[in-house]
Amino acid sequence: MQKQKPLQSLQPELGVLGAIALGLASIIGAGVFVSTGIAAGVAGPAVIISVAIAAGVAVCNGLNSAQLAASHPVSGGTYEYGYRYLNPCLGFTAGWMFLIAKSASAATAALGCAGYLLNLFNIPVSNYLVPTALGIVILLTLIVLSGVRRSNQVNIVIVSITLLSLLFFVIAGLFVVLSAGLDNFTPFFQIRARNQNPLAAILQATALMFVAYTGYGRIATLSEEVHQPQRTIPRAIVITLIITMLLYISVVVVGIGAVGAETLGAVTNEQAAPLEVAARSFNIPASALILALGAVTATVGVLLNLILGLSRVLMAMGRRQDMPSLIARLNTSRTTPYVAVLVTGTVIACLVLIGDVKTTWSFSAFSVLVYYGLTDLSALQIPNEHRLYPKWIAWVGLLACFFLAFWVEQHIWLVGVGLIVAGLIWKTIIRKLVISLSQE
Repeated sequence: MQKQKPLQSLQPELGVLGAIALGLASIIGAGVFVSTGIAAGVAGPAVIISVAIAAGVAVCNGLNSAQLAASHPVSGGTYEYGYRYLNPCLGFTAGWMFLIAKSASAATAALGCAGYLLNLFNIPVSNYLVPTALGIVILLTLIVLSGVRRSNQVNIVIVSITLLSLLFFVIAGLFVVLSAGLDNFTPFFQIRARNQNPLAAILQATALMFVAYTGYGRIATLSEEVHQPQRTIPRAIVITLIITMLLYISVVVVGIGAVGAETLGAVTNEQAAPLEVAARSFNIPASALILALGAVTATVGVLLNLILGLSRVLMAMGRRQDMPSLIARLNTSRTTPYVAVLVTGTVIACLVLIGDVKTTWSFSAFSVLVYYGLTDLSALQIPNEHRLYPKWIAWVGLLACFFLAFWVEQHIWLVGVGLIVAGLIWKTIIRKLVISLSQE
């Protein structure tokens, strides 16, 4: 019998600060600059409640991801955890959902980045949106191909510009909100969708906002490339989520207080630039420009890290032959799964051609909630003697994720369920047929 070659491992290159920068750059992007407007259009001022609930669910999931990544530090995230702690079908489903959800999120980020960039230079969005987004995807794919070290250096620059622009927005906007009073927060419970009560609107907005927090998963999916993962990953995820929670809540309060939830929702549908419009109401020179620059850097950061995360999950699936084994190939220095990166960039570029930001974001919400539900289910299987956090945290995350997943629009989750079935058919039937034919 021929011996199987040992699997190649990626070289660890990231520390705590690098991992935090990676998480912040992954989280603070389309979520804060675009989805806050989408969610405000659904729930009105009550979106503030949605942001808080989503943050709580994200904390539970973040701790569960930290627990799993610390106990099983390998690239692939919940795809690998599902195989180790659950069963192959659930492990495959997690990887499949991650690929679907984050590819859609990456396309949304690319289109959002292109929209803000074109507005910044007063170029007609309708004519150049898709070509510009495609150019951004190609450029960032090439950066990721150059290796994680260079990509992480780009991350640090990106997240610094983004955070400074958002801090400016919050500090400058607080004076506007305080002077305007509470008029834009009343009535607090507004119904934006037909035949939807306030509770349903809040839950739908919570599902949409949860996606905006999920960039911390990029730290876990890159755990093979982090120094001292048992110590670094939990600290990086928790610190990242604390910073993000405070920032999101502040941004939403200022945005609604400045122009109102109705305006935020309408502007998002038309221009995908709600915070830029809110900044114009500050009557501060260059305030809109500062927000636009922050939005461009943020969406670039999200897209960069999505390409990183997606390629590592693809690599892990290639190792197990859930995808063609060619995808798991590394470059000569063992720093980049170059085939997986190229496949990831190609898939995102194809989704960019669709150009429907609201639909792709909602679809990401369903798929991501299923993915993190499986993360929580995996965390429940960790033995008590190896547990870093109480078991009830995993239960809260599990129940919240599967509950919220079905509060997105019905046609979205129906398509999502159909894709889960299609993925399982691939794994159980077509993949086995391909392997059997190749062995003959």
